[in-house]
Amino acid sequence: MFTWSPSDFRGIDPEVIVHRLNIDPMARPIKQKKRSFGIKRNRITEEEVNKLFEARYVSEVQYTEWLANVVVVPKALEKWRMCIDFTDLSCPKDPYPLPRIDLLVDSTAGCELFSMMDAYQGYYQIFMAEEDRDNTSFITDNGIYYYNVMPFGLKNAGTTYQRLVNKIFKDQIGVSMEVYVDDTLVKNRREDNHLVHLKQAFKVM
Repeated sequence: MFTWSPSDFRGIDPEVIVHRLNIDPMARPIKQKKRSFGIKRNRITEEEVNKLFEARYVSEVQYTEWLANVVVVPKALEKWRMCIDFTDLSCPKDPYPLPRIDLLVDSTAGCELFSMMDAYQGYYQIFMAEEDRDNTSFITDNGIYYYNVMPFGLKNAGTTYQRLVNKIFKDQIGVSMEVYVDDTLVKNRREDNHLVHLKQAFKVM
């Protein structure tokens, strides 16, 4: 329930869900030409890939059909986020619906108490389907890697995560809980029921 490092993660049982790319079988694989970055961004990429490798989120690969570039973007407080440019992957859009924000807001009317929970590195808790891992390959100055887990930036990652939470929290959603992808809200109209509903949520987790 609480994690302090990636090594604490067990991941979601693949029998429950995995992320599949469903790449168009007629699509021609694309290998992006490696882009050049400055020294600072190369160092940031190396540090992040080392963390992912130690956590077994990525593995090295030698031969791959699809190959994407790393993208390093600035965040607040002088921090950086490493993403992968998966725009060339020919994946059809998953039509699975995300909740409507206005209806989620309306569902909290009259509630006295709320608890917000955010899944730490939630996408990484979902494994990639084994047959699709090679297709997530990306290139760095130090080698080529693919993802063993679902990375941020894949076209349908958000809908896969929503499908997961709708499945595991099906008895709570709409009653004592609302979930939008990896953001979870436990709600109560009476304060004395809140701990009971938090316990139910934690039990599922």
